[in-house]
Amino acid sequence: MKFRRAHQRDEPDINLIPLIDVLLVILIFLAASTAFTKVSALQIVLPTAQQNTPVDRSQDIVVAVAADGRYAVDGKLQAAGSSPTQLAEALRQAATGRDAPAVVVNADAAASHQSVIQVMEAARLAQIGRLNFATQNSPAAPR
Repeated sequence: MKFRRAHQRDEPDINLIPLIDVLLVILIFLAASTAFTKVSALQIVLPTAQQNTPVDRSQDIVVAVAADGRYAVDGKLQAAGSSPTQLAEALRQAATGRDAPAVVVNADAAASHQSVIQVMEAARLAQIGRLNFATQNSPAAPR
């Protein structure tokens, strides 16, 4: 008897582990490189504001931010180098007896962004959800 030998064919296997490793490295590289290009790609021109209608500001809490980083909450000067938690406590005290207070940030043009961010953080800690920024009125643009 003549027996036939069974030819075993090796099925080609695609090894996915190296492919996944390469794709993960490419993904990390793209994520890291795009994070740095977004900041330098934006060119921002800040707008001027024109106030058309008067607004009732009797319920507002005005927070003044000086150029050197000092704060005043409703005209009361805060301690130098106040933390957001200290500012939040001052905001809570100023908000007592007001129905729906809003924080109006009256920041000097030369004040640092960090100083303004601390006021925003203090408003969040004091659970005051309404936040406005005071601007100077610009002359009306000709039409």
